Amino acid sequence: MKKITFLLLFIGFTINAQVNNYSVGDVVDDFTVTDIDGVEHNLYSITAQGKYVWLDFFFADCVPCQQTAPIFNEFFDKYGCNEGLVFCLSINNGYDDDDRVRLYEQQHGGPFNHAPAVSNEGGGPDVDANFGVSAYPTYCLIGPDNTLVVRDIWPLSGVETFEATFPAGFEPAVMECTLGITESEVFNFEVYPTISNGNISINLPSRLDSSVAVFNTLGQQVFANNYTDKNISLNLKLAPGVYLVKVTADASTVTKRIIIQ
Repeated sequence: MKKITFLLLFIGFTINAQVNNYSVGDVVDDFTVTDIDGVEHNLYSITAQGKYVWLDFFFADCVPCQQTAPIFNEFFDKYGCNEGLVFCLSINNGYDDDDRVRLYEQQHGGPFNHAPAVSNEGGGPDVDANFGVSAYPTYCLIGPDNTLVVRDIWPLSGVETFEATFPAGFEPAVMECTLGITESEVFNFEVYPTISNGNISINLPSRLDSSVAVFNTLGQQVFANNYTDKNISLNLKLAPGVYLVKVTADASTVTKRIIIQ
């Protein structure tokens, strides 16, 4: 997988480090942005809490961005949805407004809780320009002392790629996402068999209307429908592999894994 880079209006491909305005050890400038949900994020306020900050520079039509967004979101989800010492933030390069970024997250963000994302309406382009990003996606790491720790985290093979950037002695707790705790207390569902040829049954929450979505391991949604019935059968005509079944009910979600042979 290669990145998309912009040089002299020419679209090409590269794998070179792409935070061009800072070197490792440089103090980065402070910034304040507002995500697509209206939440404000100030870099120096975040780092003052002892947090490490992973930035994801992206744009919606960037295919490598789409392919790696679920990994970034899984990392965000695994370490507590910014409630712990790991803080994740996605920054748009200026191509996409709130609605476009929201659609990007829905289509490509995967079944995990999603890191806050900033569009061109929330200050993304200024941060992108300040860091000198020219290839997408670019993932970088900023330390609690506001210095650049890693210029370019690439290529991504999974959450372990981000974990490999943990500095010596930094061992953040794997913690249930705040959102995930609420969700798991609201409802549960059953899916069986967990290994099948695509014919599965799902027992949905008895008191709630539900939506069911299925994602592949790239985070792409391959099936979605809404249900009022509580016991449904699906014939998923999908390629063999591992899939995630995500059920949403009453604004909460639970996700379970299945295998199609």
